Formats: sequence, structure tokens, C-alpha cells
Amino acid sequence: MENMKNQLKKNCKLFLIASLTLGLAPFNPPHIIGKIQWILGGNAFSGENAMQAQDWFDVLLHGSPWLLLLISIVLNLFALLAKNDQK
Repeated sequence: MENMKNQLKKNCKLFLIASLTLGLAPFNPPHIIGKIQWILGGNAFSGENAMQAQDWFDVLLHGSPWLLLLISIVLNLFALLAKNDQK
């Protein structure tokens, strides 16, 4: 578990690059923005235009770099705060 945390903290730059490339592709408009709006609009789960398996895969594909980046930032902030508390 500790090794995984270290890997997540260490790869923050990689996750940033992945978020800005894969996470935003295609760039106009970003695919993930449309999928999030679809989910938040309530039509993702039922109705004529409910999301299909491919749409959920798109959410996973375009959303995972952002999630990894967020986790990495939070872990780095906690490590920084813990380091400052020890001083």
C-alpha cells in the first residue's frame, strides 16, 4: 500500500500530462465535459438517450487521468503538511 502511495505521489507530472492530453481529447469541446454534463443532467441512466457501454468506457478513459491527478495532488499535499508539522 505504501509503495502505491509513493508511486501516485511521484508521478504527478505524468498524470498532469495525461490529463491535458488524453483527459481533454478531443479538444473542442472536451469529451469528458460532455459526458459529465450528460451524467449530471440525469439522462445517463434512463430514457431514450441513456448512456451505452461505450459511453461509460469513454468516461473511464477520459476521466481516469483527472482522478489520478487529483489523488496525486492530495497525497502530495498531505505529505507536505505532515512534513511541516514535524518541524
